[in-house]
Amino acid sequence: MGRPWWHTMVMVAITVTALSVSGCGYNDLQGLDEDTKAAWSEVINQYQRRADLIPNLVATVKGYAAHEKETLEGVVNARAKATGMQVTPDVLKDPAAFEAFQKAQSGLASALGRLIAIAENYPNLKADQNFRDLQSQLEGTENRITVARKRYIDRVAEYNKMVRYFPTNLTAKFLLHLEEKPNFTVADEKAVAKPPEVKF
Repeated sequence: MGRPWWHTMVMVAITVTALSVSGCGYNDLQGLDEDTKAAWSEVINQYQRRADLIPNLVATVKGYAAHEKETLEGVVNARAKATGMQVTPDVLKDPAAFEAFQKAQSGLASALGRLIAIAENYPNLKADQNFRDLQSQLEGTENRITVARKRYIDRVAEYNKMVRYFPTNLTAKFLLHLEEKPNFTVADEKAVAKPPEVKF
């Protein structure tokens, strides 16, 4: 005896569902979401590397330019503000938190620029090997930050396109409840990622 008609209909429905799900972008969206989180983690990793260099840099400058108290305190305070923020992937879902993070990093970059500029007034500081090593590490870190931010920007652009394009936008909105992620803007790029100016 043959299969009941409803069994055949169920099999057809399962096949149609499987084929339509494979074209809805479910897995692609999940993969891109993970890619953006990984890229964001690398941005945070490089910002942390910069923050870790600051205490040694401040201590070295302090040895030569102790009376530059305001600048030194400005760097310490900017570092505390930048590292005091709770930065998780959830920041990517909150444009206000993302903007606050960018401002904190911009403030730190600006304070570091002022600290490095102090060296111009202190030839002995410029000649100090420890200062030169720290400065070189800082420059390398700023380059790493720029690369990490670029990768993040690329991943977010790819992710946001999938979230907005049809038919994957339906999967993103109704099935996964995904929204576009904030990205660095051109103005932020200039303010946040600009490495401190170094002159020797």
